[in-house]
Amino acid sequence: MDQQIKTLTILPIDISHADELCALAKSIYVEYYLHLWHPGGADWYMNEYAYHPEKLRSELADDNNLHYIVYENEEPMGYLKLRVNATSPGFEKYNYLEIERIYLHKAIAGKGIGKQLMLLSEEIAHEHKKEMIFLKAMDTSMDAINFYQKMGYTKCGTLVLPFPQMKEEFRGMVILQKIV
Repeated sequence: MDQQIKTLTILPIDISHADELCALAKSIYVEYYLHLWHPGGADWYMNEYAYHPEKLRSELADDNNLHYIVYENEEPMGYLKLRVNATSPGFEKYNYLEIERIYLHKAIAGKGIGKQLMLLSEEIAHEHKKEMIFLKAMDTSMDAINFYQKMGYTKCGTLVLPFPQMKEEFRGMVILQKIV
């Protein structure tokens, strides 16, 4: 029986990868988050708010943002977006790095790749002499919250997303932090 050897690569990307990131982000988003939205809301979020190609080009060109794509056998399967200089409400005095997005296709979830991305984030935080890392998670995403807590993150706050296109019961977020 032939078994394909899977190779995993995590590569930093730049503005030349904007179209690839746009397609990847949308393909992962539809696997997890369509249920959050009233009709038309997910399309608005993906195509106008978060993953519009020009917005991604702008984010990729900003030195404060670091983006990485996870490739499995050269196929893009996930991505990580970090904000190097960030703050969290109530914690402005700290020198933070933010994990803004960590997305993986369901096909590779649960294989330790998320942990690798979290550890990479910690390495980058150390390189940039950050005291803490913070991230935000949907308060209904218990699997994600439990994963972050296993990685040493603690809840430090909450917020409510302001999107009227989103169903109200899904607008809650928790803020988690970790001293590094």
